[in-house]
Amino acid sequence: MIQVSNLSYGAAGNPILQNVSAEIPPGRVTALIGPNGAGKSTLLNLIARQLTAAGGSIRMDGMDLVQAAPAQLARKMAVVAQHLSVASRVRVRDLIGFGRWPHSAGRLRPADHAAIDGAVALFDLGGLQTRFLDELSGGQRQRAFIAMAYAQDTDWLLLDEPLNNLDLNHARNLMAQLRHLAEAQGKGIVIVVHDLNYAISWSDHVVALRDGQVAFQGPVAEAATAERLTALYQTPVAITRLEGQVFAQYHR
Repeated sequence: MIQVSNLSYGAAGNPILQNVSAEIPPGRVTALIGPNGAGKSTLLNLIARQLTAAGGSIRMDGMDLVQAAPAQLARKMAVVAQHLSVASRVRVRDLIGFGRWPHSAGRLRPADHAAIDGAVALFDLGGLQTRFLDELSGGQRQRAFIAMAYAQDTDWLLLDEPLNNLDLNHARNLMAQLRHLAEAQGKGIVIVVHDLNYAISWSDHVVALRDGQVAFQGPVAEAATAERLTALYQTPVAITRLEGQVFAQYHR
């Protein structure tokens, strides 16, 4: 479990998160939702230790993330940032291989190559693995970076807006793959997502943020009510259920 307690963070003198507390369950897909500027990406980056909190604590499966060594973190969680870039020309398969660094330190063994093969297959990159990243579309690069994180083989996978640049088919497939990783492999998945229907239809758990504070959190079926979502986004939201799935209507 990820336990966030009284977390605060600010930038340029402006508070972004204020006394945020949340619990994110293991082996589940948790969506961080809320309007623009609510603090979703900031919270994810604090958990990922890409940012340093002004106050509060974060524990992952009992481990204090502030005190943990980088090598320990790299075996515990993998992160895909919102803005992806590489400094030089890299082929897709080599990029995915970078995810094996915590296990191989750059000396790939048969088990590492098998993990890379698995990531290539899972994220439908077989026809692209010899291509350079700068030859790919934005969506193809996104899948390559997610495959790299998967190849890292960690208990937790943190993704900041992973649906960016993905077409309908690949967005749906990615959410299905994340659900599979949670259900079949017991991985804890934490995603920042703007599309409310992807969030509530594919996730088990939500943490909703507004104005730098937690508005509500909990299992989707209990927490994501029409009243709460309407207040969260300041726009009318209706909830419907079809064949066991939850959908939000907010287009009219």
